[in-house]
Amino acid sequence: MIRFFIFLIPFFLYAQQPALLLLKKYDESMRPDGWLMSEKLDGVRAYWDGKKLLSRSGKEFATPTWFTKDFPPFAIDGELWSKRGDFENISSITSVKKPHDGWKDITYNIFEVPNQQGGLLQRLEVLKNYLKTNTNTPIRIIEQLTCKDKEHLKNFLKEIEDKGGEGVVLRNPDAPYIGKRTDEALKVKSFEDSECEVLGYKRGEGKFENQTGSIKCKLEDGKIFYIGSGLSEAQRVNPPEIGSIVTYKYQGITKNGFPRFPVYLRVRDK
Repeated sequence: MIRFFIFLIPFFLYAQQPALLLLKKYDESMRPDGWLMSEKLDGVRAYWDGKKLLSRSGKEFATPTWFTKDFPPFAIDGELWSKRGDFENISSITSVKKPHDGWKDITYNIFEVPNQQGGLLQRLEVLKNYLKTNTNTPIRIIEQLTCKDKEHLKNFLKEIEDKGGEGVVLRNPDAPYIGKRTDEALKVKSFEDSECEVLGYKRGEGKFENQTGSIKCKLEDGKIFYIGSGLSEAQRVNPPEIGSIVTYKYQGITKNGFPRFPVYLRVRDK
């Protein structure tokens, strides 16, 4: 009986985790003509299953009743977001375990309607029709533009980054919702990014004396390196927790396999 109970717990937790569409990196050798492009929002991923708003790991957000009361009875997928460059605040608001008024600053920005028929635009149209009679909601649909060619994609990416945006998402308009990492959905950025585990900290010097100068990180292959750039004043006082997974950007790889010029971006949302 005890063994059976222990077995059920991880199975139940696993069953709650949504199978999410995940992005691969854009390969400049491909032709983006006819694909759909949109801004990649730097928010917290959220999946509405028709009844509950779930994080990427399957945990239910503690949303106020008014936030979700006019959500549709079908699944939608998107980002909890406020404005560009505000990820730490968004993460702070959405991670509180009790409903609170901070959610008034959050909108739910949708890029997918998973269980509907047709291509991406047809699936989004289902949500658009629902919102025509359910207007009192923080749901927003992310604008999708048809890409003409590589130059169009390049100019759109520059426009987004000049505004402080993170990058662009490129989607095959005819592909179904695929609940895993797929070549049919790509992230486009002018820099590369990746993730690493925080192992510790290095004390700062000069104006950062008695604060965190850099965070000690480990790559998947075990290589250890430090990230000092990109940390805010608040993060130098209260750096990411040891054991947390953080996202950083970089400009290529050195001959020894280390990220070149790493810059801290954020703690990965759970």
